[in-house]
Amino acid sequence: MEANSINTFSGIIHEHTAYKSQIFKMARNDLVKTYSGSALGWAWAVIRPVVTILIYWFAMSVGFKKNGLVYGHPYFLWLITGLVPWFYMSDMLTQGTDCMRKYRYLITKMRYPVSTIPTFVSISKMMVSMVLLFVVAVIYWIMGFAPTIYYLQIFIYILFSFMFFTSWALFAGPISAISQDFSNLIRSFVFAVLWCSGIFWDATEVGGTLGLILKANPVTYIVTGFRASFMGQYWFWERPRALGVFMAELLLMFLLGLWSYRKLRKEIPDVL
Repeated sequence: MEANSINTFSGIIHEHTAYKSQIFKMARNDLVKTYSGSALGWAWAVIRPVVTILIYWFAMSVGFKKNGLVYGHPYFLWLITGLVPWFYMSDMLTQGTDCMRKYRYLITKMRYPVSTIPTFVSISKMMVSMVLLFVVAVIYWIMGFAPTIYYLQIFIYILFSFMFFTSWALFAGPISAISQDFSNLIRSFVFAVLWCSGIFWDATEVGGTLGLILKANPVTYIVTGFRASFMGQYWFWERPRALGVFMAELLLMFLLGLWSYRKLRKEIPDVL
């Protein structure tokens, strides 16, 4: 990394260290703000995903006749194991992109470290995702699939997902703060990412060049990893090529985040 990037990285680490308690407080406040003002409150954190899952399951099972077993598990279990991680990722693609616009008052009216905004927004969304993943584990158990030792690597994929999409928010947040068009562009592509990432169908079965492209999608890698963990298929290190590609993408996203934040952080207060 060049000197400016190293200085930016050091500054981000310093801000996160100095404001670590405030980061978790802001993450909690983000959660409260998301579900406040409704009678059911926090229950919506579960109700909305459940309704979405049932709609997709009905459409795929009745409309597209997707039934039977997938890797020895009912299609419903295979589906929810991909959809639940996607809820976090889709939130970060949209709300993560808009995080600095949403919290503009921290930037324009307070001396708050801007680099921590993507982090506490990501923590907020991940807390909900972890609750939903626990619910998925319970559903697996109820349907006769007890936890296995492979469940341990669920936390690895949670970490992978958190690191990648927090870096994404650090990259996209400053750009969106400068240009609302960028945010609109990302939102227009989220639905396409959903359908092209193997969440409703098994991307690992696609061969050739198209298969390689689909498998290089970081969303596909993370979703496939969660499914391998819940279904006890393999350990993450047993597929070193896929792991290496994802790590390269993670590093690239982190470097893009540093670049975006370093280039635009001084302009953000003036624009907002």
